[in-house]
Amino acid sequence: MKKKLLFRSLIGAPVGVTVSLIITIIFSMCTGRGEYFPATQGLVDLCGNTVTAVIVQMICSLFIGAVCGGASVIWEAEKWSLLKQTLIHFTVLAVPFFAVGYVMNWLPHNIYGAFAYFGAFAGVYLIMWFSIYFSIKYKVNKMNKQLQEIQQQD
Repeated sequence: MKKKLLFRSLIGAPVGVTVSLIITIIFSMCTGRGEYFPATQGLVDLCGNTVTAVIVQMICSLFIGAVCGGASVIWEAEKWSLLKQTLIHFTVLAVPFFAVGYVMNWLPHNIYGAFAYFGAFAGVYLIMWFSIYFSIKYKVNKMNKQLQEIQQQD
């Protein structure tokens, strides 16, 4: 399990950087000004310059990618209930995402910003969780139906 965790974390880290880069490109395209914004202005102001901000953003993206990759092993804990897996997975992701979001200035640095960010994170997490859950449930039902048809033919 520890080897899987390490391997998935190492795979997840560059994926985190790639996703971060794609987000900055999409954000820059959406502004419609034809400029590239590699980091939020709040992060640039906090760091003092764009280069330092991009370095901080890259380190945070590596970290988030590694956490997401490593957290995937939670779903393989067969002795745990789906509820326990979900709550642990949510917590393992929510805490570092919140910390990185705070550092990166993705949220206002007050209690309202914290609640709004946490609510948005929880909402996105639930949408993704239910999408994956129902997709897997559909596939399992389809396989069960195919198995029943094969058994009926024998």
